[in-house]
Amino acid sequence: MLLDRRGRALTTLRLSVTDRCNLRCTYCMPEAHYTWLEKPHLLSFEELARVVRLLRVQGLEKVRITGGEPLLRQELPKLVGMLAQSGVPQLAMTSNGVLLEKHAVALREAGLQRLTVSLDTLRPEVFSRLAQRSELDKVLSSLRLVSGLAFEDFKIDTVVVRGVNEEELLELVRFAGQLGAEIRFIEYMDVGGATRWEPGLVVSQEEILERLRSSYGSAQPLPGRGSAPAERFQLGNGQVVGVVASVTHPFCADCDRLRLTADGQLLLCLYARTGLDLREILRSGAGDEEVSQRIGEFWMGRQDQGAVDRTRVSQRSGYVSLEELRADPRLEMHTRGG
Repeated sequence: MLLDRRGRALTTLRLSVTDRCNLRCTYCMPEAHYTWLEKPHLLSFEELARVVRLLRVQGLEKVRITGGEPLLRQELPKLVGMLAQSGVPQLAMTSNGVLLEKHAVALREAGLQRLTVSLDTLRPEVFSRLAQRSELDKVLSSLRLVSGLAFEDFKIDTVVVRGVNEEELLELVRFAGQLGAEIRFIEYMDVGGATRWEPGLVVSQEEILERLRSSYGSAQPLPGRGSAPAERFQLGNGQVVGVVASVTHPFCADCDRLRLTADGQLLLCLYARTGLDLREILRSGAGDEEVSQRIGEFWMGRQDQGAVDRTRVSQRSGYVSLEELRADPRLEMHTRGG
């Protein structure tokens, strides 16, 4: 098991397979134009599977496939099957749901165990405002299909933005309960790409819980969080919800996640400005032992606690400027598997 300088073990890999997305959510991709990663630079399925296989030997327990929107990567179920063969105990994916209805059965059959679908609203006009696309019907249809596919874990993620969707929390909880999904509410984060972020748009964990208690009577914290990003609460009706409070209650002390961009940059934190060029190492002809050693050294030198550091900024605004994002697309959240 690999430990960083703060004693945190490497057990989770967020594996981005594309930087492209078919939505333009205002909290992630609000701008009109983006600089995309060059397709020849994207890691192949064989390269991605090799990284997972080598990390599995070093204690990796969880892989989450992300993007961008991962289903924009052609033949994704093939990659899922290759990763499942590595023996990693937990194989998960996060999707915006637009293309999921077409691929969900194949993904499940290929070995995908856990699935999280983003859903920020149940109202078409709000969806169009947030996502800058009119695709809510496709997302809802995908969710209904997935609810019957017996995934080992099925979650809904909701980014809460003040003045946009905070009045829908109870409605979303009820909808998730009907589908048998666990919903997680996420505080709006000031990561790369959130060029319109400001503190007043954040709906805090405390406010979210207050709204839930007002309807359900209680929201009792559940033990056993471990390194999970969400703190889980049981409502008065027995339903369980999660809250990811990265802004007001950072969980950096327990973070076990390594990130790999689609073009092979290893990142130690969602807020990291630089990383390790793993693509260059893989394509230089390096053997398994050398690749494993380079990754291990990279993790063991880690001291990052980006979300905690952000709480110390006196006049907090967006993390990086629009000019910086255009100069380096790897700073974008949709590139680093947000």
